[in-house]
Amino acid sequence: MKIKKYGAIDIGSNAVRLLVANVVEEKDKEPKFKKSSLVRVPIRLGADAFVEGHITENNIHRMIEAMKAFKLLMNVHGVEKYKACATSAMREASNGQEVVEQVLKDTDIDIEIIDGKKEAAIISSTDLNQLIESDATYLYVDVGGGSTEFTLFSNGRIVNSKSFKIGTVRLINNKKSENKILFKKVQKWIEENTKDFKRISLIGSGGNINKIFKMSGREMGRPISYIYLNAQYQFLKKMTYKERISELSLNPDRADVIVPATKIYLSAMKWSGARKIYVPKIGLSDGIIKSLYYNRLH
Repeated sequence: MKIKKYGAIDIGSNAVRLLVANVVEEKDKEPKFKKSSLVRVPIRLGADAFVEGHITENNIHRMIEAMKAFKLLMNVHGVEKYKACATSAMREASNGQEVVEQVLKDTDIDIEIIDGKKEAAIISSTDLNQLIESDATYLYVDVGGGSTEFTLFSNGRIVNSKSFKIGTVRLINNKKSENKILFKKVQKWIEENTKDFKRISLIGSGGNINKIFKMSGREMGRPISYIYLNAQYQFLKKMTYKERISELSLNPDRADVIVPATKIYLSAMKWSGARKIYVPKIGLSDGIIKSLYYNRLH
């Protein structure tokens, strides 16, 4: 038996994460991927990028400090290979490339800013195959702070995928009229791409749907119904930001974004006709680990 350690740094619009995973290799067996450590730092780059248009000095400093800490943690864990990817906030910030160069200079961590298509491809290289029944149809929805990736699977194959600039941090900071236009675009895409399929299920990924799933008390692998998710949405919407923190013990940087995130999942279910959503707890960092192991990332 051989155990390899890999690291994945996901620089999102709502938070920055480090995932350390063990890859267990045994003769004549498929490798096993096991999460060893997950560290999440609430640096909301999206609030900078989508409102100011650039990453502020304060958040550049916080990000550099986080990368130094991640580097130390990876050394302690004995990580042999890692990759850092940044998504929509860094993509859209006017100084995104400068920040990448500054981080490289100060920490020796080389960040790749990836586009929505690559993000969707990395995420769908995760354990989705074990989830997806070969003869069923699924709409995979990954809700982030700055964008949401939609991928339609049917008969075990990708039919279509698209990234939309409709993320939780963006929705909070946008004008209501802008959000309406964004939702209309998503509705059109979902309805057009799912109209020829019967009985679609959703697969949800992202910190917010993971939290809702945890709160539901369901066992892993069991789906959440549209009725349950809608009830949760109405319940969360009625609460104040402070109540969500004090009564539901949500982190301050989760308590505001959980409402627009739930709205995105619910809307996707409504427009695709899905009655249930599976929550497999996978995301970009899991995809980075797998892609590193199989040499799909360079």
